[in-house]
Amino acid sequence: MNRKILGIGIGVVVTILIGVILVIIFRGNWRDSEIRVGVIVPMSGGSAKYGEDIRRGYDLATDEINAAGGVSGRKVRLIYEDDEGKPEKAVSAAQKLIQSDKVVAILGPLWSSPTLAVAPIAERNKVVLLSSGASSPKITDAGDYIFRNELSDQYGAEQSAKLFFGLGYKRIAMLYVNNDFGIGYRDVTKRIYDELGGRVLVAEAFEQDAKDFRTQLLKVKDADPEAVFLVGYKEMILILRQMKELGIDKQILSIALFEDPEILEKVGEAAEGAIYTYYGTFDPKSQDDRIRNFVTAFDKKYGQPPEYYAPLGYDAVEILADAIRRGGTRSNGIKEALYRVKDFPGLTGTTSIDQYGDVQKPLVLKIVRGGKFVRYSG
Repeated sequence: MNRKILGIGIGVVVTILIGVILVIIFRGNWRDSEIRVGVIVPMSGGSAKYGEDIRRGYDLATDEINAAGGVSGRKVRLIYEDDEGKPEKAVSAAQKLIQSDKVVAILGPLWSSPTLAVAPIAERNKVVLLSSGASSPKITDAGDYIFRNELSDQYGAEQSAKLFFGLGYKRIAMLYVNNDFGIGYRDVTKRIYDELGGRVLVAEAFEQDAKDFRTQLLKVKDADPEAVFLVGYKEMILILRQMKELGIDKQILSIALFEDPEILEKVGEAAEGAIYTYYGTFDPKSQDDRIRNFVTAFDKKYGQPPEYYAPLGYDAVEILADAIRRGGTRSNGIKEALYRVKDFPGLTGTTSIDQYGDVQKPLVLKIVRGGKFVRYSG
């Protein structure tokens, strides 16, 4: 009896072991059949609308790549993690994606501060990180595996300051978000204005997702600038409203994030005439076949036109997929292939990546005219 029970027990154990081995083999084959790419974006919190926009660009590009047979015969799978736009959340997300999900690369984070927080982790684990929104100059030196297809503010802010100064706005005030992105813009703008003989009369910081800007705006009003330069996110809607309430009628200067339909919907005339710099040359009304196809597919899939980050996200997936085709799925191969990106025909402009992992592409001026975002023509 005991011998019979022992035999049954051994049989059960053997069966369980065979099952475990088969699961491991199946899971390994399943994992090998796809290319797992991590994505860190804000899917909740104050930055969620930007995260949703870029996510749509990521997904559309991935769907098109997979429908065409994938990358080297393997489907691409995006694994999303929500960082709420916060550095500490981004760190946890990166650790999960690298250690648990075993991703070959990470797209994101979207903002500069989370990207700088994650960069040491990606660098230490030799996992490529490609951000489509982080623009802080500090990212240039963040590591050998750190890339972006968004212009650095070292270049973008320099060009913005020169363009605004060239339009005749020599005495300006700044309101900027108090993070790596905003501080980088402040520092570069002050330096360029000093060099050109202009003046940043006052530069006032505000916290991300702040609601009340009256203290900062009263200082701006007292300084009496020729223009007010806004560097922030959705906060710009409330800033414009409160400027109107306080009787501050000055030329508005801003950045690409000003091109947000919600701004026009919620502040109307207060946004009219605002001039802003736009990184890249994406124009949804372009007759270029690639852009027309993208806009048509985007509208069909999501029922609305793309905003600023969607084409950047689309380009990032295409650039990463191209790097994997050329360099394979090993980290070093992807990294080296990204450093060789030159004149890539992106939606946001012809794109090249330099020896620091920074992108090089055009910058243009745009304006709100007749309640629409259009190219600035004087």
